[in-house]
Amino acid sequence: MFKVGIDLGGTNIVAGVINDKFEIIGRGKTKTNAPRPARDIFEDMAKATIEAINDAGITLNDVESIGIGIPGSINKTTGNIEYSNNLKFDMVPAIKLFSEFIKDIPIFIDNDANCAALGEAYAGAGKGCKDFVAITLGTGVGSGVIVDGKLVTGCGDSAGEFGHTVICMDGEQCNCGRKGCWEAYASATSLIKQTKQKMLENKDSAMWDICDGDIEKVNGRTAFLGKKQGDKAATEVVDKYIFYIAVGATNIINALQPDVLCVGGGISNEGDNLIIPLAERVYKEVYNKTEGRRTKICTAKLANDAGVIGAALLNK
Repeated sequence: MFKVGIDLGGTNIVAGVINDKFEIIGRGKTKTNAPRPARDIFEDMAKATIEAINDAGITLNDVESIGIGIPGSINKTTGNIEYSNNLKFDMVPAIKLFSEFIKDIPIFIDNDANCAALGEAYAGAGKGCKDFVAITLGTGVGSGVIVDGKLVTGCGDSAGEFGHTVICMDGEQCNCGRKGCWEAYASATSLIKQTKQKMLENKDSAMWDICDGDIEKVNGRTAFLGKKQGDKAATEVVDKYIFYIAVGATNIINALQPDVLCVGGGISNEGDNLIIPLAERVYKEVYNKTEGRRTKICTAKLANDAGVIGAALLNK
């Protein structure tokens, strides 16, 4: 039997069929196109699921369970999405909606960052770790916590939301309603905003050439590419952005001191250009500075597959 994992993101819906070796053997993908009615999004999730099943060369009868990773606060008991600021969901009956399109298969839901952490813990950067934290830098900042080998979800299924801890009192407005949240500074969305602002202040920046003179083409790589070219404005953007990530990462390590903290999401594709300066700054700031007993900071190994694999493992 196989499992299906679905990663419902603010930009894309990705479904995957998982075998018993935690490998994705079939894939389906479509745009989320949020905000729009939840039912329409769940119908597209079902279509992506069928696409993945067909791609794997199996049938629905071969699927043991389906897990869905969702950006927001969920209730695993009721099967509801209680709130998702990036999708503009409020009390959406997720399992009930999805069951309208795919019937008679057990469905599980959890926060998408929890799913990413679970995937990395079983098959990626946290494999073999007792205590592990995964953060995901994407549309928002997600985080998932593994303590003593178990996913920490708390009494309300919403534990580990470090993206919505405040790093700057009365700072940037966050989609959750608070001001100064880590997500408002360290997400890929925020990086793009910071890059655009710096470009407008520096009309001679190499970043303009990188995006062909069109500021709407700016993405999470623009500033990093500019820094590689020695552009001063781009370097300032990257250095400040890594500082913001480091503030939140330091808070996590001071609170939990996990064996490993891994960084996922599209920004993690920068590899050593991100991780080396990030680790250097964090290790200067953390409370415990003993080199042989400090948290390892690394990139996620499963990239965008972590959320899919972790979602598929929600029935474990």
